[in-house]
Amino acid sequence: MTEWIKRPKRYVPDLRQLGALCDGNYQRLRRLRQLEADGQPVSEFELHRENQYLGRVRITVLQTARFTETLLLEQVHNSGRWLNNPLMTVRVYHDAAMAEVISCYRDRQIAPVNDYPNRFMHHPDEKAQINGFLADWLDYCLKFGHLPMEHALWSANQAAD
Repeated sequence: MTEWIKRPKRYVPDLRQLGALCDGNYQRLRRLRQLEADGQPVSEFELHRENQYLGRVRITVLQTARFTETLLLEQVHNSGRWLNNPLMTVRVYHDAAMAEVISCYRDRQIAPVNDYPNRFMHHPDEKAQINGFLADWLDYCLKFGHLPMEHALWSANQAAD
């Protein structure tokens, strides 16, 4: 007698969803990086909500090439006790108008698909989830991000002269 073993269905990534996330993240990053102080792109800004300081976010360019950039996005100070400071390496593809997370926290590289269960307990769709988190975080930064006070005061003084 032969027993049939039901194998779990293999995870297949939704490339449309991932592409839409990466496209949206490119647009969000572009809008964030358009903040300027003294004619220079801002690499650091503060988060404020209802007169409450929420932290500071830094964008560092790690590498540039003809059509790509590698950025380090990190929240260097977070006033909330329940959230770790996000730290992500993001590859920006200017020719394709896409941005994707290539590493997050201590993970060196995010696999497009993970077998499940696995040693690190990553979800099969970990890459899509992390890019979704980046989208949420960038939306939050766009909504509550402000130039640091020293830049705002300097810009106001420059405008008055």
